[in-house]
Amino acid sequence: MKATVGRGACMPGRDRDVGARPRIGPYGSETRACGGAAWIVAAALALLPAMAGAQTASRLAPWEDTKAWVAAPLPAQKLPPTRFEPVQVDGDTALRIRASGSYGNLVHAMSPPAVPAGRLRWRWRLDAAIDGADLRTKAGDDAALKVCALFDMPLDRVPFVERQLLRVARSVSGQELPAATVCYVWAPLASPGAVIPNAHSRRMRWIVLQGQGSGTGAWREESRDLAADFLRAFGDETTVVPPLVGILVGADADNTGGSGGGIVQGLQWQP
Repeated sequence: MKATVGRGACMPGRDRDVGARPRIGPYGSETRACGGAAWIVAAALALLPAMAGAQTASRLAPWEDTKAWVAAPLPAQKLPPTRFEPVQVDGDTALRIRASGSYGNLVHAMSPPAVPAGRLRWRWRLDAAIDGADLRTKAGDDAALKVCALFDMPLDRVPFVERQLLRVARSVSGQELPAATVCYVWAPLASPGAVIPNAHSRRMRWIVLQGQGSGTGAWREESRDLAADFLRAFGDETTVVPPLVGILVGADADNTGGSGGGIVQGLQWQP
């Protein structure tokens, strides 16, 4: 089964082409055109149908489960779609993610809808970096491989201007939208361990796990304390770790127009 995050309605089967639904997460050029809070609206709208398939076990739903892993494109996206394809690696299913001048994410809601932060484990491999990608700049704000955690941070902890944007987004969507996202990323130009505010919205912060010197084609194992990482990324705004509401995987190359991607396998959440 291949999943194409693009235009159309979500259809089960060998191919999924999903584009009419607004999309989540780290924010490409179309997000900026729709306003700074558009990606947050996309997050909530993706989480709603995903809740029906959310898992209580420590291992998240299989990649093939299109009820649990919901495509989250940008609102009215015209960009090419990022492609998601379950593949077999060492006898277990993995997710191959490929971006080419594209944007796209898959989102998995937590069950119950908000849970303690817990720990996230996975392994991943970068097969191709995106030329010109630099998370510190708007023009280079692309990621060939990312795994993100969405948090329901209280609105009163959000800075004033961003709080107003978030209120507008919540009013438009009619949903309590996540106010903070921590994205783990493979970023060859950045230093491992760096925390980088997203160039388009501080509602998302990058944590570079694999950076300069990591190379391509090699598997890396990750185990992250989500509470500790949340405080590291958003400690300038709050000292309290909010509930976790969703997990996101994705890749985008819409700002540079380049291409890149890799594989994520064995993604597990534990309380």
